[in-house]
Amino acid sequence: MNASLNKLPTGIVYIVGAGPGDRKLITLKGVECLQRADVVIYDLLLNDALLEHCPPHTERIKAPDPRVRATRQAELNHLLVEHAKAGKVVVRLKGGDPYIFGRGGEEAMALTEAGIPFEVVPGITSAIAASAYAGIPVTHRDYASSVAFVTGHSAALRSDSNINWEQLATAVDTLVVYMGVAHLRQIVERLITHGRHPATPVSLVRVGTTPQQQVVQGTLADIVSKVAAVPLKSPAVIVVGEVNRLRQQLRWFDTKPLFGKRILVTRARAQASQFADLLEANGAEVIQFPTIKIQPIEGVDVPSPSKYDWVIFTSVNAIQIFHERLRENGRDVRAFGGTKICAVGPKTVEALNAIGIQPDFVPARARGSAIAAEMENVSGKKILLPRAKIAMSDLPDGLRERGAHVDDIPLYDTLKVASDGDKGRDEIETDLLNGRIDLVTFTSSSTVNNFLEMFRGHTPETLLADVQIAAIGPETQKTAIKHGMQVDMVAKKATIESLAEAIIAAYHSL
Repeated sequence: MNASLNKLPTGIVYIVGAGPGDRKLITLKGVECLQRADVVIYDLLLNDALLEHCPPHTERIKAPDPRVRATRQAELNHLLVEHAKAGKVVVRLKGGDPYIFGRGGEEAMALTEAGIPFEVVPGITSAIAASAYAGIPVTHRDYASSVAFVTGHSAALRSDSNINWEQLATAVDTLVVYMGVAHLRQIVERLITHGRHPATPVSLVRVGTTPQQQVVQGTLADIVSKVAAVPLKSPAVIVVGEVNRLRQQLRWFDTKPLFGKRILVTRARAQASQFADLLEANGAEVIQFPTIKIQPIEGVDVPSPSKYDWVIFTSVNAIQIFHERLRENGRDVRAFGGTKICAVGPKTVEALNAIGIQPDFVPARARGSAIAAEMENVSGKKILLPRAKIAMSDLPDGLRERGAHVDDIPLYDTLKVASDGDKGRDEIETDLLNGRIDLVTFTSSSTVNNFLEMFRGHTPETLLADVQIAAIGPETQKTAIKHGMQVDMVAKKATIESLAEAIIAAYHSL
């Protein structure tokens, strides 16, 4: 990290470009600034997930709406100066790039006049990103060697505007217009009047780089009517030029199997990131709405594993909490000694490998009764089973039936959460009832039960009438069916990777 990111007596402001919408398009330096921020002042249209990079103490301030507050920029400038003078690290988080129609220059000038140190962290501007995600390179050796960015605000169309439309119309190969949807007719008329051929290809890309991306294509002669027929509204960029002809060959983003699908993930937030990444990588919009949280049970003193013949780990959570309890007591993995270890599922194996343990046995199936049946002769063996408080009894029962002595120790509880998701319960409820969510995923019976408890005012048939259901395995599927749900997709293996594969395969076959 740059030394300049350390706190200064007078504070400092980082004017950071967040990119156009896809939360992963922010730069590494932009993330580093957020990780050190005392205060973040962010634009309205930003992806809120970016704020997850901030530490818990960060004060988050949403910038005033420019459509409502005429004094917005003066207020913003004052906030930046005020917090920096208080000795804080301030991040001004702006969509796209701060210095491309982002008023970053005005904010930097206000800081200069106030004697506040600042740095500018460039961002990916929407003209480049939205075009690229739409399959339109703004330059190409065979089509365009020059490109210009221009604002399409009403001020740019006034007679006293400093934009020379007469020369701009034919001066460059590719013209990208920001904020011009509301004035599309006037922009088209000016370009044609000043020499751009009516047959010139045009594309409008709305909310580019996001799963809601829309692309409307036409020519200068017909693009106004095509946009009106959709209809397409702001925010969008207008791309004018021959490069638009490449979209059909180069489009890649909106051809992903889950593009545009809104998928609700009910898994505990701490475990949901990898699953969300898999879905997003295939074009989905993921709404994280955890219905459970993992809570370690206080006061549980884990026994020394070396006293047992076997330790059976059935989840990553059990490994992490058990290992942490060992460390709290001044012990490490050497405490396992010659004890044999059973790990259920590939993720559990990975978690053991991460702490330097290779399991002795990995059962082929994850069901408790099947695990008990698969293990070698356990008669008279002492077995430690650290796991969830609400875990089913089929595993310890099956082992005891075969003569084993089992210590079934609850390490953690799976608790219901009210709603700490990216969206509130009421909004989720409305979206479900109106069919604005395509799929709900369940990764355990607990997620099913708690999800329905959160919406107990509706039957599953009513709440999920226009929604598909995906379950991570047969046990979760049974629980869902018991509650009257129709399960449309089931993972072949009880892993999030397999669940993601099942979802992709189902939509790919449509």
